[in-house]
Amino acid sequence: MAVRPILLYPDPILKQVAAQVESVDELTIAVIQDLLDTMLESGHSVGVAAPQIGELIRVVVVDVSKSKLGKDNNHGLLEMVNPEIIEKSGSKMMREGCMSVPDYTGNVTRAEQIVVEFTDRAGQLRVIEASGFESVAIQHELDHLDGMLFLDRVSSLKTDLYRRKSK
Repeated sequence: MAVRPILLYPDPILKQVAAQVESVDELTIAVIQDLLDTMLESGHSVGVAAPQIGELIRVVVVDVSKSKLGKDNNHGLLEMVNPEIIEKSGSKMMREGCMSVPDYTGNVTRAEQIVVEFTDRAGQLRVIEASGFESVAIQHELDHLDGMLFLDRVSSLKTDLYRRKSK
């Protein structure tokens, strides 16, 4: 399909709540493909949510399998429609970054393990358990569906937010 531009903070679309997807139709599949193309083109992203490309629907893609932090513990490529975390446990703080906030990273505390329910591209309901980096990546992308950025979860903007080094 297409590589789409990523909306950057403070774009107001990033703060809106995305709508439920009524059925996995051609439009939904086109958004999934655009998210995949956009994620892969970035060369470093492990996930993208539909609001980040200007689509206010509850769709995300996540794939931590090529990341050193996720390569040993992952479900491969996850294409998630209407994802919902149904269980959480543990707590883990990690440094997070976001394509919509390219100049900063920050320390965010999230659940160590989650159980997430979603519909896949084929319209099948799936439930998976995720832990470690994959769990963090999924939670980060699901936040986008509720109009939240990692900046909203950083406990202190003074001590837990870091400017990225220039390349």
